[in-house]
Amino acid sequence: MHSSAAGPEPAAVLVPVKAFRAAKSRLAPAVDPTTRACLARSMAERVLAAAAPLPVAVVCDDPEVAEWAADRGALVLPAPGIGLNRAVASGRAALAARGFARVAVVHSDLPAARNLAGLLGFEGLTLVPDRHRVGTNVLCLPSALPFPFSYGPGSFERHLAAARASGLPVRILEPLELTWDVDLPDDVAAALAHLGPSCLPA
Repeated sequence: MHSSAAGPEPAAVLVPVKAFRAAKSRLAPAVDPTTRACLARSMAERVLAAAAPLPVAVVCDDPEVAEWAADRGALVLPAPGIGLNRAVASGRAALAARGFARVAVVHSDLPAARNLAGLLGFEGLTLVPDRHRVGTNVLCLPSALPFPFSYGPGSFERHLAAARASGLPVRILEPLELTWDVDLPDDVAAALAHLGPSCLPA
């Protein structure tokens, strides 16, 4: 998505993106499908923009998402039908093979995301939980580390245990703009306040 200096970049941002039309199903009681898809796309746009000036890779299994990511200059890493954890693992390995020493795995539903590059100066692993300390919104790690990704309910504690077991330094950061994600209907109004009115129903 962003231009880079000659030679391999030391770090990249990896964003797993679900098909926009299938994203955020838990918002269904309060948000119509068109608005949900627009919201998912707009949040993903924000995350890609927050990665500047680092290169961005999008791992996905949806042709529409792949086209969207390519149009924005992101490296597209197809991962059809293998699930989130294996898709992220394959993306990490692909970026390692391309010469990136560090990877930040960042979820695409962070409407206030900014300054992702600022997370990548630490030599060990950095975890950013969601505001409830249940999920893992951001995970920065050496690209060569065969980390056991375990997304889903309770992932923060699993990822924290795996990070500590790696023997590398571990830190937990909780900046508001990265701990706040959109999972429930009550989150939508605040998300739209960050993203603007483009996804508001007519």
